[in-house]
Amino acid sequence: MHTPFPRVPYTRLAADAFKALQATSQAVHAGSLEHALLELVFLRVSQINGCAYCMDMHATALRGAGVEPRKLDTLAAWHESRFFDARERAALGWADALTRLPAAAPSEAAYQALAAHFDEKGISDLSMAIAVINAWNRLGTGLLPPLP
Repeated sequence: MHTPFPRVPYTRLAADAFKALQATSQAVHAGSLEHALLELVFLRVSQINGCAYCMDMHATALRGAGVEPRKLDTLAAWHESRFFDARERAALGWADALTRLPAAAPSEAAYQALAAHFDEKGISDLSMAIAVINAWNRLGTGLLPPLP
């Protein structure tokens, strides 16, 4: 349920933390990963977390970037879809693993699949991106900012 206003004015009440999270997001976007891959990961994590605000934002960005609609339509079942290449699958698998953190760290198999397609910088940038979108999702699902 979204309302015209968030539950609390968190951007004002936690202004320093909010600005720091925005700065971290900007640093992630300026990192080594291409824009479309980041947006796919952001949309996937937002699907897992049920954040309508972030799903709307990242799906809109992907459509604006010209990503094929069938790719977006099958993102929730990326592991079964033929529209994702091996590198995207590795990134989405890592996004799923870090977002759904079980009682232990993500599996070695998930990490090895990732390491086959990303260098250490890419793995670091991707992991930071996943952490950042998870933080935004918690704000979006908990405090309910209005959809644009």
